[in-house]
Amino acid sequence: MSYYNIVAQTTESTVVAEYTPLPRKADAYQSEAALEKELISLLTAQGYEYLAIHDEKALITNLRKQLELLNGYVFSDSEWEQFFSECIAGKNDGIVEKTRRIQDDYIQILRRDNGSTKNIYLLDKRNIHNNRLQVINQYTTAEGTHKNRYDVTVLVNGLPMVHIELKRRGVAIREAFNQINRYQRESFWAASGLFEYVQIFVISNGTNTKYYSNSTRFNHIREAAASGKSGKGKTSHSFEFTSFWADAQNRIIPDLMDFTKTFFSKHTLLNLLTRYCVFTAENMLLVMRPYQIAATERILSKLEIANNYKTYGTIAGGGYIWHTTGSGKTLTSFKTAQIASKLPYIDKVLFVVDRKDLDYQTMKEYDRFEKGAANSNTSTAVLQRQLEVRDRRGNPHAYKIIITTIQKLSTFIKKNPTHAVYQKRVVIIFDECHRSQFGDMHTAITKHFKKYHLFGFTGTPIFAVNAPHNGKPTMKTTPQVFGGEPDKDGKRVLPLHTYTIVDAINDKNVLPFRVDYIKTMDKEPDIDDKQVKDIDREKAFLAPERISLVTKYILDHFDQKTYRNQRTYSFSVLQNIAAVASASGRDEIEEIKQKQRLSGFNSIFAVSSVEAAKLYYAEFRRQMEEAPAKRLKIALIYSYGANEEEAEGLLDEENPEDTSALDQSSRDFLESAIQDYNRTFRTDYDTTSEKFQNYYKDVSLRMKNKELDLLIVVNMFLTGFDATTLNTLWVDKNLRMHGLIQAFSRTNRILNTIKTFGNIVCFRSLQKRTDEAIALFGDKEAGGIVLLKSYKDYYEGYTDSDGNERPGYRDMIQELLEKFPLSEPSIIGEKKQKEFISLFGAVLRMRNILVSFDDFCGNEILSERELQDYLGRYQDLRDEWKRQRENGDKENINDDIVFEIELIKQIEINIDYILMLVKKYHDTHCEDKEVLISIRRAVDASPELRSKKALIETFLAGINDVSDVLLEWREFVVKEKEAELEAIIASERLKPEETKRYIENSFRDGALKTIGTDIDKIMPPVSRFGGGRAEKKQGVIDRLTKFFEKYFGL
Repeated sequence: MSYYNIVAQTTESTVVAEYTPLPRKADAYQSEAALEKELISLLTAQGYEYLAIHDEKALITNLRKQLELLNGYVFSDSEWEQFFSECIAGKNDGIVEKTRRIQDDYIQILRRDNGSTKNIYLLDKRNIHNNRLQVINQYTTAEGTHKNRYDVTVLVNGLPMVHIELKRRGVAIREAFNQINRYQRESFWAASGLFEYVQIFVISNGTNTKYYSNSTRFNHIREAAASGKSGKGKTSHSFEFTSFWADAQNRIIPDLMDFTKTFFSKHTLLNLLTRYCVFTAENMLLVMRPYQIAATERILSKLEIANNYKTYGTIAGGGYIWHTTGSGKTLTSFKTAQIASKLPYIDKVLFVVDRKDLDYQTMKEYDRFEKGAANSNTSTAVLQRQLEVRDRRGNPHAYKIIITTIQKLSTFIKKNPTHAVYQKRVVIIFDECHRSQFGDMHTAITKHFKKYHLFGFTGTPIFAVNAPHNGKPTMKTTPQVFGGEPDKDGKRVLPLHTYTIVDAINDKNVLPFRVDYIKTMDKEPDIDDKQVKDIDREKAFLAPERISLVTKYILDHFDQKTYRNQRTYSFSVLQNIAAVASASGRDEIEEIKQKQRLSGFNSIFAVSSVEAAKLYYAEFRRQMEEAPAKRLKIALIYSYGANEEEAEGLLDEENPEDTSALDQSSRDFLESAIQDYNRTFRTDYDTTSEKFQNYYKDVSLRMKNKELDLLIVVNMFLTGFDATTLNTLWVDKNLRMHGLIQAFSRTNRILNTIKTFGNIVCFRSLQKRTDEAIALFGDKEAGGIVLLKSYKDYYEGYTDSDGNERPGYRDMIQELLEKFPLSEPSIIGEKKQKEFISLFGAVLRMRNILVSFDDFCGNEILSERELQDYLGRYQDLRDEWKRQRENGDKENINDDIVFEIELIKQIEINIDYILMLVKKYHDTHCEDKEVLISIRRAVDASPELRSKKALIETFLAGINDVSDVLLEWREFVVKEKEAELEAIIASERLKPEETKRYIENSFRDGALKTIGTDIDKIMPPVSRFGGGRAEKKQGVIDRLTKFFEKYFGL
């Protein structure tokens, strides 16, 4: 393979430090064609070669030429044909296989005509500027389900790797996104499938430009299939995972021309494709965000400078990264560790976490990014071997990246006051470096390691203003521990890179918070009043009457806050929790996951002390016994903490491996609570050391699985615990600064369109402390971004920070009733239909926020029936437009329309509800026609039940002479399903046994597998030369899909 000789190497950053948009004056209307022409002109000015390639034959010819140039080798025709068919365009290769080929297996083996082999590079990742960039436009597909013409595509060494879809200025950017979705459905896979090599998509309307990885859409299709829905249905869900590009100051670069100058600079694009993509073990392609890349490169730059100036082993050789909780610090630290470990002057990279994060979360995440890239350790002895150059048998090993805990590293240093590793060049990265026990560890490291580089990641750094003053001389500020960059006054206090909670919420990487302050006493003791003794204050808070009142409030409002029994969504649920929790090594037990529909979210209840936890747990049990309808699955966990209350905002660490320091009464109570847990989940845990560790892991996994409704904690799970299904934190505890933001941040992980904010319910006066924490870790104006608006704002409307008037729910409903009254039989005209879909979608989104407010109950304006009728119309339009599109009547009719299907499911009626109405209809001897109308309205309003409408109506027609409605329904479904499948088998001449087995497996797996050999096994023999094979197969898939949707879930 030929390489350029490097004469000089640039230290140019992938993410520009600060970008000033070019001033431009738009005098005239700009068409999409003109925008495309301007883009291509700018790309060619930046060194891209423009090619007039518009068909696959020319694309393949160019690909051959580019690979020959890259590899310094000329293929013979037979070699090329074999290499192309086996190593580039394999018949069974899809997006996953092609993405793996680009990211991991980019060196392919060519079998030469003379019998020898040769490595052929698809990409040069060592010297990125050996790769050639070309740009094509208006590429036309002749194959696929529809003929399509693509806008602009960037070729890397001849392969399409970045695709750009444009819309003219003034058109919603989402139209470009939907257009790419259509291409992926209809033609990217067609012919040789070369467009499945696209790694990154870019969408733009000139004014706004965003990018996303190929798996954003691919995984959305996969999830939709797993939940029994057609992948063709559009929701807004996948669009939420598109990103703006930004500079290192986190200022977005939305204009297409500015985006092109930065994102499409050759250095940046090639670095993104070759260095800053991670193809996970779950077949997800993650493209790192600008702030993650900037942080990684700042650390790498610091390492380079420290190496050149020999400042390792001092504070000048390190620094800290301030990235808010939930912004993907683990991915950033992984990529940093991965690249740093390959530097020739670095011997080891240590990633140090708190004990409770290690066992499962961090190791699992690192393994997800790259299997076997890092090494954990079950004991200090294992850590010691990893830090040495030979294993216990004396054989050399190459443990470059080691994940360990603060405790194990501390023990290692104590046991080994002199060790060879102390003279090695070691990068030590601390996660959540604000931890309270970190001060002692820092002192030990700097005393023993001689050539260290110390870096810290934190979402809540310790500054002078919030530094603890609790008598620990070793506790320092974050800049004092890790070193800081100079501020405007020259003080070294600044982080290497900053990405605050405000940045993350603005970028939609985390959710904002909705905070309720619930008054529980007439005169609540001031938690910041130094004159009130803590013991007196706590006595008031733990009064039996108050404990009872708070418990009742949680039980009464649980469904409202968590949407339990109200909203459903698809989620990958872990099936073998107990086995995984009890495993001692990461490879012992394979996780078994399955897609299931979950209802609502779950919550954590943070209380002030072990005593409070015991009182609340007992009260919950008592009240749930008295009111079984409000029963929740609750669990309790705590262990000894020296300071159960906050210490200057730092949550004291509870040991998840040991309960021996608890007093006997507290340990006995915990033992009893664990036995309750064992009875609920058929487990076998207790408070002994190993079993308590496994209990901790089991609780963690069941929280992430949404099997627990409410977990009562003192300090555990309030830092470092991530569960996307968690949306509510109940607080009866004095939180402040780090502890407050850390605890609140358990609730704001993004999951889907149903979860729009993190719910915080405070039973103490924490408003002042909340404002202080947000001001410190965001900025003075952050409150309006980090916290949701008030009920009044959402209901009546408000003016946003840019001065724009935002309509409230009341105005939206008034507009809906005036423009689209239910008295009108239908909505006529495409323009009015689009207007209705847009308005009703906005109503659904606003309702999604308002239903968690107590004040909304009774003020919905629309009755249940009116809401059902509007949902029915909404669904009618969706079905009609989908049908027209499939028939080819309207090519692009719904590219700019997004139906809020997930939000409809919040108020969805399931088959059990329908059967209840059917029974009611039957019990009136089929005379109450009002019930019949209710049944039809309910079916029309439900996206899941529409496919079952004919089945339900047939059952209704013959219901007069049945005795048991539910039993009769089950028998009816079985009979109809068998008859319909037999009819399909006969008319399509399918293989009977194979088809029945295929359908049975599909119902078991929750999805119809239409790609691969499974579908081919049921097909009848068809001549490959007679034509029509593909059409026949698609016809069978269409019929079986309708059959599956009709009977799935019954």
